[in-house]
Amino acid sequence: MPTTTIEDAQTHLAIWVSKLKPGEELIITDQDRPIALLIAEPPRAKQPRKPGSAIGKLTIVEDDDSHLDDFQKYIL
Repeated sequence: MPTTTIEDAQTHLAIWVSKLKPGEELIITDQDRPIALLIAEPPRAKQPRKPGSAIGKLTIVEDDDSHLDDFQKYIL
C-alpha cells in the first residue's frame, strides 16, 4: 500500500490517482501520522442489455417524407 505526505499529495495528486489500480489504497500522512485514505474506485460492472428495453422510446412519423426531397439526387 503506497504512502505519501500531504505536501506531496497536494502537488502530485493527479499522478498518484493515475497510478492507483482499482481498489488500491493510498495513505496520506502528515508528520508520519496517517490522516487520509484514498481508495481508487473499482470499475463499474456493465449491466447486460435487456431485449425490448427501448420499446416505445422511438416514434417514426410515416407522413414526414418531405425532408427527403433535398436528397433525391443522392438516393438510388
